Amino acid sequence: MLFTLGAMALLATSTLTMHQGYNSSYQSVIQSKLGITAVSLASSIIEEASGKAFDQKTDDSVVTTTAGLTIASKLGLDAGEFYPDSINDFDDFNNLSIIKSFKDTVYCRPYGGGTFNIKCKVEYVNATAPDVAVSTPTFNKRLTVTVTSPDMKDTVRTQYIFSYWYF
Repeated sequence: MLFTLGAMALLATSTLTMHQGYNSSYQSVIQSKLGITAVSLASSIIEEASGKAFDQKTDDSVVTTTAGLTIASKLGLDAGEFYPDSINDFDDFNNLSIIKSFKDTVYCRPYGGGTFNIKCKVEYVNATAPDVAVSTPTFNKRLTVTVTSPDMKDTVRTQYIFSYWYF
C-alpha cells in the first residue's frame, strides 16, 4: 500500500513537471510567432517607405539645397493625404499609426492571432551622427518603426535612414 502511494505521488509529480514544460514551450512558440510577425510588419513599412520619393519637393523635381526641403515641423501627411492610397513621399510616414489584426486559431489559440500596433516616426539626421535627430532639413531622414502587441512581451523597434542624392 505504501509502495502504491509512492508510485502515485511520483506519477503526479512527473505529470505536473511535463505539463509545465509543455506550457513553457507553447508560450515560447507563441512569442516567437508574434515576434516574427512584428518584424515582418516593420520590414514591410520600411520597404514601402523606401520606395517613395525622399520629400514632397523631390517627387517631381530636383532639389540641390536643403532649403528646398520640407521643414521638420511639417513632416507627415499633407492635407488630403491618407494611408495607404495617397502617400507619395518618405516623410508622409511621420506620426503614422496603424493597427493590424490577424486570426490564427492553430498556433495562437488564446490570442486569436494577434493585434499589432505600428507607429512610425520620421526625423532629419546628420550623416555624421545618424542617432541624433536634428530640427533643420538635411539630405538624410531616419524612419523609426515601432511594433507592439498586447500579446507580446517585447517591443520591436527598427530604424532605416533614407538619403537623397542629386547629380
